[in-house]
Amino acid sequence: MFKLLGSDQKEYGPVSADQIRTWITQGRANARTQLQAAGSTDWKPLADFPEFADALQPGGSLPGPAQPPAGTPPAGAPPKASGLAIASLILGCLGLLTCGITSLVGLVLGIIAMVRISKSQGRMGGQGLALAGTIVSAVFLLLVPLPAAMLLPALAKAKQRAASIQCMNNVKQLDLALIMYADANHDHFPAGTNWCDALKPYVKNDKTFRCSQGKPGLRSHYAFNARLAGLTTKEVQAPAQTVVLFETDGGWNVSGDRALLPATPRHSGVYVIGFADGHVELVRSARLEQLHWEP
Repeated sequence: MFKLLGSDQKEYGPVSADQIRTWITQGRANARTQLQAAGSTDWKPLADFPEFADALQPGGSLPGPAQPPAGTPPAGAPPKASGLAIASLILGCLGLLTCGITSLVGLVLGIIAMVRISKSQGRMGGQGLALAGTIVSAVFLLLVPLPAAMLLPALAKAKQRAASIQCMNNVKQLDLALIMYADANHDHFPAGTNWCDALKPYVKNDKTFRCSQGKPGLRSHYAFNARLAGLTTKEVQAPAQTVVLFETDGGWNVSGDRALLPATPRHSGVYVIGFADGHVELVRSARLEQLHWEP
């Protein structure tokens, strides 16, 4: 007795050797059809069974016409393609739209599909699809770091730009607070020894005194031009060119001159400088000499 594996991957039997011969004559089985002998767990091509050698020869005769089970597909039909192989190729191609996320799944499915197809002994097709899905998925996974590497410098530049803008906004608010302080104190600038304390009532948030690129742990990353301490706004001859606030690595209530500027600019080679007329600029080191530090 034998079991026969149809091209629809269904098992038929047990059936007798005579029934197998009948199916061979009717074209429902051929040398490649998988057969399993009673008491065995191995599937082998029908051609490996010597008892069917005569029936497989052209013009071989069989006893008695008998019909195979209903629904038995022709033995020569191509095996059905693996669904995993198809899914692998689709997910691999979608990696172009998902930044490689689906390609990872496609790679795994492609490998599984190739293993299963290999073990099916011809009962399952789609080896080419599985291989293509595996290759496409792997290629997209390898390409994912390239756009990321190209994007990182742009992101770093954007982050630095955002930090510069925030620092300029801080100095702008402190500059405005100085003007408000002067208006409330007979046009006098605060003393250099307590200017941060003097401006606190005019500043809504203490974070305004700190730059995101400054040394951590300091209450303030800005200094006051000591040359203007205690002077009136009218004593400043060229307010649009005269420095009033600038970056420093000091701390709270720090005042002095340009010697307090950080040795290395915190914002891509430029310093954030606030002027006595209330405006703020990004100033390169070469231009510092042109600024007025004296009133």
